[in-house]
Amino acid sequence: LYFSAQGGILIFYHIKDLQYEMKICADISQPISSLIFSPDYTSLLLVTDQGTVYSYKPAHSGEVVKLLDTSSSCFLAADFLTPGNNYCVSVTISGEVQVWSLEDGTFLSKLNLGIEVHVT
Repeated sequence: LYFSAQGGILIFYHIKDLQYEMKICADISQPISSLIFSPDYTSLLLVTDQGTVYSYKPAHSGEVVKLLDTSSSCFLAADFLTPGNNYCVSVTISGEVQVWSLEDGTFLSKLNLGIEVHVT
């Protein structure tokens, strides 16, 4: 079970029967607004309400990598671009959809929808 605690701490609980272990996985020092697993559950996107997206790979070193920082562009959401889990997509209030490489955070492409976007 992964969840975020106040202040940007990613916590993992390993629960088995009536026993559990808690592990602090990362501290990104920004409140985490959502956690999104990749389709194959090998990567986790940590999305902050300040517009920063991090990638966390539990099976690897557990390192948190900053993928993008859209703090100046009214960031709304991010998710994996499927099939696969090599890319993520983000969207801003102004309607700009951006595609990013999860390998190294490289900006790959953008599309302006020409309309304001809202999350419901």
